[in-house]
Amino acid sequence: SLPLAPSSALAAAVGLPAHAVVPGTWRMQGAARGISSSASAAYSGRRESDYFSPMMTPSNFGILVVPEKQAFVVERFGRFNRTLESGLHFLIPGVDRVAYVHTLKEQAIPISHQTAITKDNVTITIDGVLYVKVVDPHKASYGVDNALFAVAQIAQTTMRSELGKITLDKTFEEREALNSNIVQTINVASEPWGLQCLRYEIRDIAPPAGIVMAMELQAEAERRKRASILESEGVRQSKINVAEAQKQEVILASEASRQEAINHAAGEAEAIRQRAGA
Repeated sequence: SLPLAPSSALAAAVGLPAHAVVPGTWRMQGAARGISSSASAAYSGRRESDYFSPMMTPSNFGILVVPEKQAFVVERFGRFNRTLESGLHFLIPGVDRVAYVHTLKEQAIPISHQTAITKDNVTITIDGVLYVKVVDPHKASYGVDNALFAVAQIAQTTMRSELGKITLDKTFEEREALNSNIVQTINVASEPWGLQCLRYEIRDIAPPAGIVMAMELQAEAERRKRASILESEGVRQSKINVAEAQKQEVILASEASRQEAINHAAGEAEAIRQRAGA
């Protein structure tokens, strides 16, 4: 059993024997079946079903310590009574029961590989990571049977729907916009369940092998096209430069001839004036 025994002073204060176990330190016990909030937990090797298993609920011995960033939903005679936040709480044994335990930390849920069809009828395999947080423990307990499993299913169907609206090329170019649209759609659906989707990240997009080969050939053809255009642009610019140089040569030669004729005529006129003056 993972719950820890209290100090003798605390046991005596609440009227329990020194060897009694005070429930409430269920952090390790809950984590054994609950959901880790760290992003690294998404790659810890756990099965996907482990992320949707409910956290274990403690027994009621009259005193309860709720760990930080957890919430306990208490029922009295089968009806919802209150939600316990972190700290020390007193319950009525046999009357009150902790029905649900929720972690209020951000949780990373891996979305397994699935197939989707894009707008241009290409079947691709895609997976991702969904980051969610419980914001209302009451709704998360009674709004749906398994809130985390439900939001994961919404994420899968929403991802397929969003991918069906864009072409294959756009899935690589507009990944950020695609993630944003998925988050908005999930938040609308998960609000009655007391969950908030913080972000959704697409990890991998894998087109079929034939499509990958066609994309590689297309990219190679595009590179050759750009190289050919650049080469032709270079040849064109070179010819333009040569023609411009020849043009400037002719203009400068004509300017030189004109100036030479002007200078010759001015010299002849000056010689005539000098002879006439003599």
